[in-house]
Amino acid sequence: MLDATPLARAYARRRMSRLGRLDPAAAQEAVLRGLLARAKDARFGRAHGFAEIRGVAEYQARVKLRRWEDFWREWWQEPFPRLEDASWPGLIPYFAETSGTTGGTTKRIPVSREMVRANRRAAFEVLTFHLAARPESRVLKGRNFLLGGSTALKRLAPGVSTGDLSGIAAAEIPFWARRRIFPQARLALVEDWERKIAALAPASLAAGVTSISGTPSWMLLFFAELGKLQPGARLGEIYPGLELVVHGGVGFEPYRAAFAEWLAGSRAETREVYPASEGFIAAADRGEGEGLRMLLDNGIFYEFVHPDAIGEPAPERRWIEDAEIGVEYALVLSTNAGLWSYVLGDTVRLTERAPPRLKVTGRVGWSLSVAGEHLIGEEIEAGVAEAAAAVGGKVADYAAAALAPDEADARSGHLFIVELAGAAGDVREQLAAALDVALARANDDYAAHRKGGFGLRPPAVLLVRPGTFAAWMRSRGKFGGQNKVPRVIGDAALLERLLRYLEETGARTDGAFGSKR
Repeated sequence: MLDATPLARAYARRRMSRLGRLDPAAAQEAVLRGLLARAKDARFGRAHGFAEIRGVAEYQARVKLRRWEDFWREWWQEPFPRLEDASWPGLIPYFAETSGTTGGTTKRIPVSREMVRANRRAAFEVLTFHLAARPESRVLKGRNFLLGGSTALKRLAPGVSTGDLSGIAAAEIPFWARRRIFPQARLALVEDWERKIAALAPASLAAGVTSISGTPSWMLLFFAELGKLQPGARLGEIYPGLELVVHGGVGFEPYRAAFAEWLAGSRAETREVYPASEGFIAAADRGEGEGLRMLLDNGIFYEFVHPDAIGEPAPERRWIEDAEIGVEYALVLSTNAGLWSYVLGDTVRLTERAPPRLKVTGRVGWSLSVAGEHLIGEEIEAGVAEAAAAVGGKVADYAAAALAPDEADARSGHLFIVELAGAAGDVREQLAAALDVALARANDDYAAHRKGGFGLRPPAVLLVRPGTFAAWMRSRGKFGGQNKVPRVIGDAALLERLLRYLEETGARTDGAFGSKR
């Protein structure tokens, strides 16, 4: 197979030069003007006077914030599945199915032809950043392993299909790139995750894999399958040409130690991306943990709103010109698939302005606050990872929830259900203590409420057997692919079902909840 890396390297040099000259505010204004001009004759555009809008402030005054449910009820439900000239001109050919991480309701997100092309450009952006960091790379000498869900699409109407975003991407891979992608259609279409990874593992050994991409938790399950074929081997030995591991979809911090172990001795780098079903938002252009560079000229206009203000009639709305560094915002998108001031549900924090980089901090409503401590997702993930390391383990998966006062303890608190790898013995109490320290260090309000053990009980920890979360997701019909373990469970019924599952399957490896202090 011809090594296409030299061609990609030439493209990367030109692209990096252009990015170096890019003015963030001007780029975003140009994107918004282009979106408004393109959609001015769609029903949404006519209803909101897109043809008359001349700037960001006027756009924000005319178009209110909406969630998926609002778009579905007001603009999509009646014509579905044929969304033609509704919120975007022409016929929407695809819908990406997603249930997110905070609820179980399946949503179908419109994916236009323009969005397909934008997602493809974003994939080249990831490659650009890799080649800029590794000038000697030969990453296109081999195959890119796309470890996702089934690529099978379901036909809803003539010219309209639905399925995983990975399936849409697979359907739109250019013919010239198909030979560079693994797996081929026969394996990519398999829906049963266990059967799929059992077939992918041996087939991938001879594929010449130079890069692999997927969700961290599912990649680790796949790596374990590889380990059965070559016990004791690490990824660099299994895939000698591996250069790039692309991860996204969930926070990486809990999995960092496990990936470091798998990549020990390898020359591969990890690179985080921020793709959503609604659009590809950002990618790491520097090292892990240094923020993700926002894609500002690729069909998405970004707004930033304080999470607590989302439900207000007229919340303050900022954009790339006036959003503040270090402040947590709910991310709001207007896209080339007909989403307009759409509340994505993620929370982010800008870390730099030139160029704009961000970190994903969690989800709107994805926080623990039973006494005013407001633990955000970023703090929770870092705390769990730090506590696991303190007891000599690595996080395989976890979920957290609020605990109400009860007969045993009049204080509220937090429950952490943790699946560890590598820790020896019963480390529940040590893990709970280390988690308490980590959360107090990260969050002053948490520390204040924990001071003297007066306002907030210590973390309650349940340790569960290896494979528990994967088995639970399988029992819910959400195993593998792009499905995500809910990190913070705010739904009391879902938490009850999880606890009942742990009880019925005997998955717990520890005793009762954490001790009183």
